Amino acid sequence: METRPITARVPMGPRMTEDPAALVPELAAVSAALFKATGNGSVPRSTISLLQLRAGQIVASTYLTVLHTGFLRKAGESEERITSVASWQDSPYFTEAERAALALTEAVLQPSPHGERVSDALYARAAEHYDPTALSTLMFAIGQVGFFTAVALIAKPVPGRSFSDPWN
Repeated sequence: METRPITARVPMGPRMTEDPAALVPELAAVSAALFKATGNGSVPRSTISLLQLRAGQIVASTYLTVLHTGFLRKAGESEERITSVASWQDSPYFTEAERAALALTEAVLQPSPHGERVSDALYARAAEHYDPTALSTLMFAIGQVGFFTAVALIAKPVPGRSFSDPWN
């Protein structure tokens, strides 16, 4: 694996010069459906954004991390909650329901040395806080960020630019 010195200059332009959504216009319908599904109201929007920020951190995507941090700030989340997502396990700023959602996110996105990623115990813990519709929504929210991870890591849109305009 190629490593880059910490002092290397990071390009401020996307790797792909053309917007993948413009090249594959069907993506707009898929994206809109994912946003509609995760915004169905069964899970607080803040929880969705917290787990998606954690997912961006796990996959080491600056674009996704900056994007979801911005969403949380615009929603009025405190800096303590935003900055402690990376260390949520020992942070006092999250509810038990949020912790269950963050644990699910990590279980899905990180390899498990013990076999099954989402254990029955973790599922039961999440089910204590979320009804079946909300659990399904959490699954789709984790999947949504997974769907966009490939775009973020391969095309490398410019971090900090508008979600709908990262190629300009």
